[in-house]
Amino acid sequence: MEEFPQLRKVVDQLDKDPTNVDILGKSNRIRRTRELAMEHANLAAAAIGSLPETDDEDVKRSRRALVDLTHRVITRNK
Repeated sequence: MEEFPQLRKVVDQLDKDPTNVDILGKSNRIRRTRELAMEHANLAAAAIGSLPETDDEDVKRSRRALVDLTHRVITRNK
């Protein structure tokens, strides 16, 4: 937020003012937020992958669903 000091006010007010959208677009906050989300999703997928092996198909399916969910969260646009 130090890059654009007025960003805190913009984010806190959740304004739909086009000026505020421009400020957000000029900062790197959206990009950085996506990068952090990707890092956390990768950590979550790695943690799921590190769980003990199992032959239980329900457990395998649940783990795949969790990994798929981490991917969907970081690739969605809205």
